[in-house]
Amino acid sequence: MTVSKAPHVLLVEDDEEIRTLVSRLLLQNELRVATAENGRKADRLLKDGRFDLVVLDVMLPGEDGFSICRRLRTASAVPVIMLTAKGEDIDRIVGLELGADDYVTKPFNPRELLARIRAVLRRSSSSAFGAVRRQAALIFNGWRLDPSVRQLHNPDGARVTLTGAEFELLLVFCERPGRVLSRGQLIDLTQGRAAAPFERSVDILVSRLRQKLEANPKDPSLIQTVRSGGYLFSPEVKSA
Repeated sequence: MTVSKAPHVLLVEDDEEIRTLVSRLLLQNELRVATAENGRKADRLLKDGRFDLVVLDVMLPGEDGFSICRRLRTASAVPVIMLTAKGEDIDRIVGLELGADDYVTKPFNPRELLARIRAVLRRSSSSAFGAVRRQAALIFNGWRLDPSVRQLHNPDGARVTLTGAEFELLLVFCERPGRVLSRGQLIDLTQGRAAAPFERSVDILVSRLRQKLEANPKDPSLIQTVRSGGYLFSPEVKSA
């Protein structure tokens, strides 16, 4: 892999020591990296350049990471990994509900962070690490999911933007229609060994997908909850 084609990571972190440590680690592993110590500088870098992933600290001076993630999601599907010094589930839940793809709790093992970054990049449409698992488009209830270009179109033909994590979860459902899948199975199938043991993240991703797919997200018909079991994708799925 040449440096010019390596995935480009934006690290938003106000701690200079952590910025230096993570930047060095990414560069040593053939990733390009740009850094920002606050939201204002991050905005300038995002405006002027193209990034494949944002690693975003929660506790930043001025605008916090949650607010920045919320703004990012209104305009971009760029993958986001949140860094948080808090271990409470509520902080993870808030980040995931805002559209983050993953989270890492401080203090973290740098190698764990690298593994998470690589896992998210593999799920990302723009990643140089990515590999297409299948080429045929998948059709369900008029929707079209195309793994070859990682795009989803609604029955009217309009493209619906998905984050990398949302796309992977929907692809897993489409590949296994009519089967009850536990939260643990869904974590293994979408994230593998890099996943943290936080099953609530699946519920949040399902909720995000329902908001985009279901006519009535509060009474879903496509992604059904199976009590004490997990989730079931109910439509018939055909290959295009």
